[in-house]
Amino acid sequence: MKNWKKYLCGVLSLGMALSLCACGGSGGGETAGEIPVIGISQYGQHASLDNCREGFLQGLEQAGLVEGTDYTIDYQNASFDDNMAIQIAQAFSAEDAALMVGIATPSATACYAAAEDKDIPVIFTAITDPVGAKLDSGNITGTSDVLPVEGQLQLIRALQPEADTIGIVYTTSEPNSVYSVGIYEELAADYGFTIEAVGVTAQSEVTQAVDTLIAKEVDCLSNLTDNNVVGVLGSILEKTNEAGIPVYGSEIEQVKLGCVAGAGLDYVQLGVQTGLMAAKVLTGEATCQDLPYEVIENYALYVNGAALASLNLELPADLAETAEEVGQ
Repeated sequence: MKNWKKYLCGVLSLGMALSLCACGGSGGGETAGEIPVIGISQYGQHASLDNCREGFLQGLEQAGLVEGTDYTIDYQNASFDDNMAIQIAQAFSAEDAALMVGIATPSATACYAAAEDKDIPVIFTAITDPVGAKLDSGNITGTSDVLPVEGQLQLIRALQPEADTIGIVYTTSEPNSVYSVGIYEELAADYGFTIEAVGVTAQSEVTQAVDTLIAKEVDCLSNLTDNNVVGVLGSILEKTNEAGIPVYGSEIEQVKLGCVAGAGLDYVQLGVQTGLMAAKVLTGEATCQDLPYEVIENYALYVNGAALASLNLELPADLAETAEEVGQ
């Protein structure tokens, strides 16, 4: 009887072990009977990047893919922490995600580094300068949010005919911002402006940089899509409104929050375009190498009527016909 019990226990143990082995993955994010995992790493939470993510999911849906059937989402937020972005990307690699998505440069760079050994495809969005970020070759593609700087300069000149100096706060370690400041400095003289740029290394330095620009009596501020700066836009506007200095946004959400106006992109549409590209890669219709990164060239004019009125600015009639009124 004792030997029989030992035999039975051995059979049961073997069965359990085989069952556990059957649950193991074969890599690549698509084990037998499993749904491909899309790992989304968002560098931080603010409206622009949130819109990218929401648009991305809409793009997958527009491509005919169904969540829970064709893919599952593993969404992680790095809270503007570079080390956290690296950890998130490494976790996606460890779980053999079928596709990684990096929203903003630090997350995309981390995903690309973590995906390289396993050759997991990476899709990026909200990156101004993919070439400068070295994300323009390999198993990676996506969409660029390069700013319509010339359109912004034209808008500022129309609203402030007497303005001379535009202030910009930017993060010195963020390639997108460094690139955009360079474009501003290159084009500003064509519209009679000089650029007063103040670099920061962390979000905690942003409001102090704004104080510096106010003390230098700049005529206005032009905001980039700099994550550190956008993350404290409310605090910036408190200071600039008190000083009577207009702030121009670079996309719709910044204008909604209180910037007077902006020539900018719709980040939901940017995300949609990214999602459509990702769907092609996920379904095998194309590889990242088949899809060069795309640049959004069309932009819109957004105005916040209440913010304009509070600073005694008037929108010219020709711009009023084409601008979209947004605001709180």
